[in-house]
Amino acid sequence: MASTFGLTLHDWQQRLQLAPQQIIPLLASHLAALDPQDNAWIYLATPAQLMAQLEPLLAQFQRDPASLPLFGVPFAVKDNTDVAGWPTTAACPAFTYIADNDATVVARLKAAGAVVIGKTNLDQFATGLVGSRSPYGAVTNTFDADYVSGGSSSGSASVLARGLVGFSLGTDTAGSGRVPAGFNNIVGLKPTKGWFSARGVVPACRLNDTLSVFALTVEDAFTVASLAGGFDASDAYSRVNPHTAPASLPAHPHFAVPANPEFFDDAAAEAAWDQALEALLVAGVTLHPIDFTPFRQLAEQLYSGPWVAERTAAVGEMLQRPAEMDPVVHGIVASGLKYSAVEAYQAEYLRAELTRQIQQTLAQFDALVVPTSPTIHTLAEMAQEPVHYNSQFGTYTNFTNLADLAALALPGPFRNDDLPAGITLIAPAWHDRALAEFGLRWQQQLALPLGATGQPQPTRSRALPPSSDHVRVAVVGAHLTGMPLNFQLTSRDAVWVEETQTAAHYRLFALLDGAIKKPGLMRDERGAAITVELWDIPLARFGEFVAEIPPPLGIGSLTLADGRVVKGFICEGSALNNALEITETGGWRNWLATQGSL
Repeated sequence: MASTFGLTLHDWQQRLQLAPQQIIPLLASHLAALDPQDNAWIYLATPAQLMAQLEPLLAQFQRDPASLPLFGVPFAVKDNTDVAGWPTTAACPAFTYIADNDATVVARLKAAGAVVIGKTNLDQFATGLVGSRSPYGAVTNTFDADYVSGGSSSGSASVLARGLVGFSLGTDTAGSGRVPAGFNNIVGLKPTKGWFSARGVVPACRLNDTLSVFALTVEDAFTVASLAGGFDASDAYSRVNPHTAPASLPAHPHFAVPANPEFFDDAAAEAAWDQALEALLVAGVTLHPIDFTPFRQLAEQLYSGPWVAERTAAVGEMLQRPAEMDPVVHGIVASGLKYSAVEAYQAEYLRAELTRQIQQTLAQFDALVVPTSPTIHTLAEMAQEPVHYNSQFGTYTNFTNLADLAALALPGPFRNDDLPAGITLIAPAWHDRALAEFGLRWQQQLALPLGATGQPQPTRSRALPPSSDHVRVAVVGAHLTGMPLNFQLTSRDAVWVEETQTAAHYRLFALLDGAIKKPGLMRDERGAAITVELWDIPLARFGEFVAEIPPPLGIGSLTLADGRVVKGFICEGSALNNALEITETGGWRNWLATQGSL
């Protein structure tokens, strides 16, 4: 049987959907090959627990394959997240309980066909960015065992980077879903707060927690996120997507960057960052240095002020049992007791003020790009300075959830000591898909090996799953790029997708009345293919756009040359009686050129 290590989510999908009857022997063999002494795992599925997932999946796949897009894909779950019938420890043995139900996100992924193979190690109670604050042992870096893996989602990052699972779940309050990604050459998707339900997750800071996704490719990470996310009425902090964010970043985006980035005298990290900036310029990005002061000030609030009391509330009565907790974790969490309610409110006012400054700054750009971490340290160094060095790791991550931002950690050019170094894209809430679209281009451009597997980047064309948050519209005339009404799209964060043609049964007319010449499109089997542009407009802005379309034009369904059906401009038939037919020109621009209007 071919090796099942080093496979992307897509590889697993291909293998199992082509031979679904192999799911039981394949995953049983895969589970048996995992090392139970590997301290990235806290708990591995028993053969019985594996079979309990696989048998009903196989039966359902045989009835309805389309209902299981993740059929048989093995995944790992950070052990502060519930899997029904399995222990949840939060890396604290004295805290252990057997979960009654799956966490909402786990349940959704299981319903899509994914299979939980094990639960992973973490910094105790998700308190740390290092991966070494666990009684189950420090999870080491997948490229050099002398160095930290990053945390707190250390185990989930490690097993994913080594290709032991198709994807894994972490959590991210201060950077726990991003720092381990940067240290292990993988993708870490930190979603907008509230997109993923937190029900069934041991909280660290409920106001700032989110589950996160690790994957070898951006495509895999966003595919998982699309299936895992969604409103959950049973989670008080779950949110409904307002459907206002763009579908992608522009082809030539403008990114903010810290004007004077801090690397704590780590020359290798600084050199890797400089290489990343050069690669961004090659990708067509324009970089804009900004004052990073409000971002830094907000990042400092998470651990050096009253916000740490949220962790105190989350840990609860365990705080009274210090001998059963990691001493560094206990010290951090106990420090929350010294703050008053008045100080907590004052901290919230400061957070709101800094957040407003940050959001006003980011509104001028398509995204912010930062080093995922400004440095990395060995396990020995961390033992000497466990708090100070941990705070360094959070320089470019701690502010993100406090400011309600989405983030995507991406592999970047390696350091000159052969350790990974990543970059992170950050944008306002609900820009997750837009960041992922750029992430696809970035991974294809750099073509780095996948994680620590040594496997090359896939050469196949990659794409994100179709979006239900956007409407694809075909425009044929005055709304085309550079035309007088194009602003009605761009002002609503619509993004250009491609130029293409309709099916060969449309007739095109020029409506010559009014200040702006407009086209009229009519379906007719005697017609021809007409050139159009496709734009993706946020779902919530589509109604505004349609409301501005004057009669006799309207929006209907348009068939493209490749068979796709999209929304597009149509025209009332009566208005075409006196219009000029221009079908033979093949498109609006072509006709304007004949009139000397271009």
